[in-house]
Amino acid sequence: MNEFQLFAQPWWVNLLLGVPFIALYLWKKEGLTISKWTLIVSGLFGVAFGFVEASVVIYLRAAVGLLPGHGGTLSDVARLSADIYQQAQILSELPRSLLAVEFFRETATMIMLLSVALVAVKYLRERWAIFLWTFAIWDIFYYVGLWATVRWPSSLLTPDVLFLIPVPWFSQVWFPVLVSTLTMIAVIIARKTAKKYF
Repeated sequence: MNEFQLFAQPWWVNLLLGVPFIALYLWKKEGLTISKWTLIVSGLFGVAFGFVEASVVIYLRAAVGLLPGHGGTLSDVARLSADIYQQAQILSELPRSLLAVEFFRETATMIMLLSVALVAVKYLRERWAIFLWTFAIWDIFYYVGLWATVRWPSSLLTPDVLFLIPVPWFSQVWFPVLVSTLTMIAVIIARKTAKKYF
């Protein structure tokens, strides 16, 4: 089992822990005018997109031979690869051409999440909130999707490569899950209930 690691790498990735607190501070005074329906629909997008991202990672791993048992059932994959399925390994074993594809996929992911925020609400503060909300749900359900299919991560202490832009970000899984959970809580607390379109 992995030992708890407090800090992510590079050092500035740890500053992400401040995002939910800063956002809540900025939103709290005026609140957020976001309907329940908008939160639900953008949340459903985040859930679905998290599973799509998990599928892409599984396909990528299978394509480069890093996913034992992929020729059988999902239970074969989970049984044969759960212990050796390490995201951090991808950087050393993924061909440069596929790393370039990963870079563009991550860029496209951010554009898609931003696009949802741009069409979901009208004002900048609410757009920022919906972007963070959708990102947080996407991030959590990415891990849920991986665990449901290949039983990875085996725990919240499992190391992971979070992003490749602009350089690889490394941490244990607990870190992005904590930041995402705190972000969702910040959006819920700051949400103004004056207008309901539900």
